Order: sequence, then structure tokens, then C-alpha cells
Amino acid sequence: MPHMTTAIYTHTDCLNHIMPSGHPEQVARLEAIQIALATPAFDALDRRNAPECSDDDILLCHPRAYLDRITSASPTSGGRALDADTHMSVGTLLAARRAVGANVAAVDAVLAGEVSNAFIATRPPGHHAEQSTPMGFCLFGNAAIAARHAIKRHGLSRVTVIDFDVHHGNGTQALLWNEERVQFFSSHQSPLWPGSGHENETGGHNNIWNLPLSPHSGRAEMQAVYQREIFPAIDRYQPELIIISAGFDAHADDPLAQLNWQTEDFAWLTQKLCDLAAKHCKGRIVSTLEGGYDLRALAASVAAHVTVLMENGA
Repeated sequence: MPHMTTAIYTHTDCLNHIMPSGHPEQVARLEAIQIALATPAFDALDRRNAPECSDDDILLCHPRAYLDRITSASPTSGGRALDADTHMSVGTLLAARRAVGANVAAVDAVLAGEVSNAFIATRPPGHHAEQSTPMGFCLFGNAAIAARHAIKRHGLSRVTVIDFDVHHGNGTQALLWNEERVQFFSSHQSPLWPGSGHENETGGHNNIWNLPLSPHSGRAEMQAVYQREIFPAIDRYQPELIIISAGFDAHADDPLAQLNWQTEDFAWLTQKLCDLAAKHCKGRIVSTLEGGYDLRALAASVAAHVTVLMENGA
């Protein structure tokens, strides 16, 4: 039996996705994560370069016309605004293709048994990108693409996608709305941008679960919702793979929202998901970075998340 471990996928190209000055989704986010994971505590990580995806990977969730539009929008110098929040620089398209490619490769590695689980430290994030609409700093639906890849190319029939970013994963929801082989959970602050994610949004096959959390709430409300609603539903579903949209902006220090989670809350939640993965799918988890905009809180929370993945993957 090979020694199993945790893989981390990242790439220097993701540092070339340059946002306007003052934009929260900045290069420094990835640099802070890389510094946090460069200590001896993380020496056992299986460090892998994020490959560039194929067009066919993106087309698992997005129409060709959208891919062509994003490709043609890629600037040859300077930057370009796709909307008020979502921008492209010269390096953005390749960074976004590596983010998709890392998600696809991580699913391959975890399902092949090369590693127990994986964390993807790439940017731009993905969970706000809808079928034909870039938004919320996101171009392509990384987590949804990973789920469709597991279904379409690996033949899985039950994939759980869980999004604990503080903002509703509207893009992932839209991309997986009619996918009966995926259950999607989003816990998020409400009210908050983008304004979606109400409990009555349940998907084409009752496969969508939205769990709004009150502004200024913290550990008690979060743990109650997960223990009452989310963990039992995952347990009943018996997934063959768990994909995490790992946003860390529910942290109390985050500037874009008003939840009061602490670093140890991300560790608690990660351990509970690892327990479910160990019970149902041989520990198979693919976790992909979404939000988190206070650099110190982001670095500490990612380190806590990855530490738990490593402890469960060893």
C-alpha cells in the first residue's frame, strides 16, 4: 500500500493575474498562502504544478461561445474590466486555465489513489461564474467543472460539492442546477452580495441546499446549521467524492463580510468533512480556493485547513 498524502496544486502563472490597485482579489493573497505553506510543518505536501486545462475541460460547464468571448476579451496589454468587480490582465486567461486544470488534475489524482486528498491554491476563484457570465472575480466554474469531470469522465454517480465561502456560490449552483448526480451545499452570509442563495432555491432535482447565515453570527450558528442540515444530508447521500469550495472570508477579520468565524472553525469544519469522506469515499476530497481577503486571516485559515487534510491523508 503506497504512503498516501495531500497534494497541493499551484502555479506561478497565477501570480500574473493582476487586478487594479485596491482590488481585494490581489496577487498578495496567493503569496500569503504560499508563505504560510512553506514552513517545515508542510514538508510532506505533494507539491504539483497546476496544468493548463483543455478547452474541453471548460466546456464541461460553459458553452463554446462563452469560452470564445472570454478568450477574445483577454488583453494584450494593460487590463480590461468585464464588469465592475471582474477584471482581466494579460496573465489572467492562463491563470484561469491553470485553475481549471488544477481542479481536473486533482480529481484525477485523488480518484486514482495517487494521493488521499488535494488542495488547489490558484486564482482567479470560480464559484460566481455562471454559464455565460463572468462575475464576482470569477471566469470559469472551477468546482463545478471538477464535479462534472468526475461524473462524465470517471463515471461517478454521487458527488458532493460544499461551498463554505461567505458569499453564495451562485455560479456553482447555476452550473449544477440540473445535475442530478451532484448535491451542492452553500452556507453563506445573508443578506450579502450576490443576493442569491435562499432556502427555496433547491435545484432541478432537489440537489441544491442553501443555508443562509445571519450577519454577525459565528461558531454557534455555523455548527448548528452544519450538524442539523448539512452533515446528515451528506451522510445519507454517501458520496463517492467530496469537492470543497474553500472560501475563507467568513473569518471575523475579513473586510468584505460580517460573519465571525475564527481560524479553528475552518479546522473543525474540515475535520467533519474528512470524517464523512473517510466513512463514504475512502477519504477522497478535492478542495479549491475561493475567497478570503484579509491576508493574515486567509493564510492562517488555509494553513489550518491544509493541516487537517494532511492529518487525515497520512
